[in-house]
Amino acid sequence: MYIVGLMSGTSLDGIDAALVRVNNTGLKTEIEMIEFITYPFPKDIEKEIMQSLSVETSNVQLICSLNFKLGKLFSDATKEVCEKAGLPIEQLDLIGSHGQTIYHQPLQEQNWVPSTLQIGEPAVIAHDTNTIVISNFRTMDMAAGGQGAPLVPFTEYILYRSETKGRLLQNIGGIGNVTVLPNQASLNDMYAFDTGPGNMIIDEVCRQLFNLRYDEGGKIAKQGLINEELLSYCFSHPYIMSPPPKSTGRELFGRQYVVKLLKMFESLPSQDILATVTMFTAKSIVENYRAYIFPKTKIEEVIIGGGGSYNKTLLEMIQSLLGNSIQVLTQEELGYSSEAKEAVAFALLANETFHGNPSNVPKATGAKNDVILGNITFPPSKSLNLEESIL
Repeated sequence: MYIVGLMSGTSLDGIDAALVRVNNTGLKTEIEMIEFITYPFPKDIEKEIMQSLSVETSNVQLICSLNFKLGKLFSDATKEVCEKAGLPIEQLDLIGSHGQTIYHQPLQEQNWVPSTLQIGEPAVIAHDTNTIVISNFRTMDMAAGGQGAPLVPFTEYILYRSETKGRLLQNIGGIGNVTVLPNQASLNDMYAFDTGPGNMIIDEVCRQLFNLRYDEGGKIAKQGLINEELLSYCFSHPYIMSPPPKSTGRELFGRQYVVKLLKMFESLPSQDILATVTMFTAKSIVENYRAYIFPKTKIEEVIIGGGGSYNKTLLEMIQSLLGNSIQVLTQEELGYSSEAKEAVAFALLANETFHGNPSNVPKATGAKNDVILGNITFPPSKSLNLEESIL
């Protein structure tokens, strides 16, 4: 099957679209990534997403409209990645779209029940591409009592399990999340959780202080000094050392958090602030390992994916905190793409859903049971007998 996986994450750097060829399902899955692109958001759409993410600036009309606008952009990204690969859109079998998270409420807070909302209307994608779309992956896990995140552990088990090495799969997108793969692990042996901020605070500091979208290669942070008072304040956030299962997002570590931080420490040099929040991300990752992984699991490798894998300063900090007994690698060193990792994951999840297979990992999300993830949206001129396809 030819499947496009679509992912728009908390970094808001655009839509990641991966075209993959997938054979079989589950542990027999064979995958080949054919093409990958990042389809940038127009400035006005990026602004609307930022407005929608804030409780102070969001409104129902904005989200309603943006849902359809993003659906069109997701379909455009699908067409572009297929065109770049030379694959006629008519040959595309399936699209797996994570959508754009607008709000994620993993735990009960007063009258607010656990809930999540991803937008990017799948009907628009299905209609424009004439392809079956699987979307809304998080909600069934939450219906089963889980946090709806992290969702990629199932795909990481398929692709990265090892008979000889204990591995950590650390994604550093807007948020950092880790999947634990002991050597010779069964699916029931693995677990995963969000470690805390990934690039989110780093990128917002770049916007606020340097008028840049991100710190390319970590070059600016490299010039700064770590301020222990700021680092201690950041690390005192109650989420960081709370026990798994846990998940987080822009609600805790987004723009509002950074604005408050910059007001409190406005006397510090800008490079020092950026260096310190970069160390905060590194330390939040490693201290979660020490508290919740290393005591019970022997680990030889940490494999880093996501945009943060290109921040050399951040990787050096992580390696320094871990010491030499554990090797820090990037996806590229294993023959994969750091940028494409999550888009590929949603292509694989779509494949499992299409074939009627559960693909959440209850030990990672806290769900009561295994569930089939996602909603299926059919295009107007295609029909499918799901029962026959599964058999």
